[in-house]
Amino acid sequence: MGQIIIDTNFNVYSDARGGDPDSTSPTLQQYHKMLWSKPLPNGETFELFDNKNGVYLYHKSELGEFFLGSDAITHSYKNHKRKHWLTKQITSEVDELFDAGSTIGAYTLFPNNRIDGNHTINQARGVNSLIDDRFDLTLECIRLFYMGEKSPLYDALLRNKNFFDLFGDFISYIHFFLLEDLIDGNNNIKFYLPFDDFKTRPTFSDIDEYLLYKRGVMIFIKSRNKRIENYTKLQKTEYDAST
Repeated sequence: MGQIIIDTNFNVYSDARGGDPDSTSPTLQQYHKMLWSKPLPNGETFELFDNKNGVYLYHKSELGEFFLGSDAITHSYKNHKRKHWLTKQITSEVDELFDAGSTIGAYTLFPNNRIDGNHTINQARGVNSLIDDRFDLTLECIRLFYMGEKSPLYDALLRNKNFFDLFGDFISYIHFFLLEDLIDGNNNIKFYLPFDDFKTRPTFSDIDEYLLYKRGVMIFIKSRNKRIENYTKLQKTEYDAST
């Protein structure tokens, strides 16, 4: 693998040509390809390719065949119409979170091929009212999935079991995608807001609650971008030593 060069301050909307960066930012695509083409816990290399027509990133080997897409894992809810009653009151706060969430630290990869016409993981996160696109809640579903327990996203995750099997267990999945800043010392999720075990729909009752949510998300984005920077520096050191 070549040297990884990533600018964690790069705004992926800047080269998205007015579209959704998940599908139209070439820089974001290359960052994903560089970051996640690396050895899996079992030692096999998960090399990603961007030359398969109509596919964002692709892997095929004895490990299986995987069609992968980018997914924004932090949300300001700036464009959610049902939350405009709240976000329109604090536009500068919302815009700050939106801008922070436009860097590589706010994105990951998930399988994006629809299986038997069902929702992808990305789609299921968005339409399930108990998740509402929250990545902390998504990650709790993934944690439970590795434990064999049900959650609001269980069916979507089960359809993609072969993907999650690549990482062996939850902590290895966390390490692979550099998500350590969203778990605590006991490997439990650091929820952005108080968590009630999916008993009620996550929502914002007032501005203070949104700002509490925002604070947690901003800390995560900043920390993960720093983690990505440190990872790429380590890769560069190893690359330089081998050449």
